[in-house]
Amino acid sequence: MGSGYLASEKQKFTWLHFVVLQVQLVGLDEESSEFICRNTFDHPYPTTKLMWIPDTKGVYPDLLATSGDYLRVWRVGETETRLECLLNNNKNSDFCAPLTSFDWNEVDPYLLGTSSIDTTCTIWGLETGQVLGRVNLVSGHVKTQLIAHDKEVYDIAFSRAGGGRDMFASVGADGSVRMFDLRHLEHSTIIYEDPQHHPLLRLCWNKQDPNYLATMAMDGMELSSLMSASEEMRCRSESLRHPPLCRADDHQALIWDIQQMPRAIEDPILAYTAEGEINNVQWASTQPDWIAICYNNCLEILRV
Repeated sequence: MGSGYLASEKQKFTWLHFVVLQVQLVGLDEESSEFICRNTFDHPYPTTKLMWIPDTKGVYPDLLATSGDYLRVWRVGETETRLECLLNNNKNSDFCAPLTSFDWNEVDPYLLGTSSIDTTCTIWGLETGQVLGRVNLVSGHVKTQLIAHDKEVYDIAFSRAGGGRDMFASVGADGSVRMFDLRHLEHSTIIYEDPQHHPLLRLCWNKQDPNYLATMAMDGMELSSLMSASEEMRCRSESLRHPPLCRADDHQALIWDIQQMPRAIEDPILAYTAEGEINNVQWASTQPDWIAICYNNCLEILRV
């Protein structure tokens, strides 16, 4: 099984990752109009998420973060990719609690947050060290670590509320969505609990209105209360400014129109059938008419 993402801030790359523990950087060859592998590097543990540094203005180096056993930050060059830093929040033990997900703060790219099966969330601070060969070295440290849930934490996402830097939410196996403020970590707020206490797997903030978020329960029939979905369907929306895009075990990618909410939404507006079970989908943030899907060992870029 593999998965992939259409790069958002760094549009020149798309990447795939596979359980053979390699990451491929894929770029579009404008002459042939074909996607080709630009670079491949080994990853010592299956990745749970990959993400480019949020950099819409192009002022930061090409940094790529991956989560798995640890949080790793990689520097992507024209011909090679090198590991900049490995971030481990438990250096006093050989035990490693795998990371389930992470998020990169869009307002302050020097902040990242990770979620783990050990019930904790960790906020990391990146820092630039001395210049070596005209390149600033990147390192990181733990800014804060907190017990976020009673059970495993499955996802974390920063919110644009309150200036977009300090607020973040997490979801986990206890079926709750919890809200945190980096300025007041002595308490958190449970803003939602699944009625059946199903584990919540993913959450996504509305990028236009931080008063709304979407979350998905394990084995649930709904993506939060936003839309209906068939059993065994997995959904994600890189931003709610796009229609939700869902993948299912029947090889279909489905696009739903939720403008009529809160009325029930029964049918998708568009459907695409792939040649295998779709395991990941992603909207392009700067090219909203394009989506990427991954199935088997294939990546396809589709125009909506």
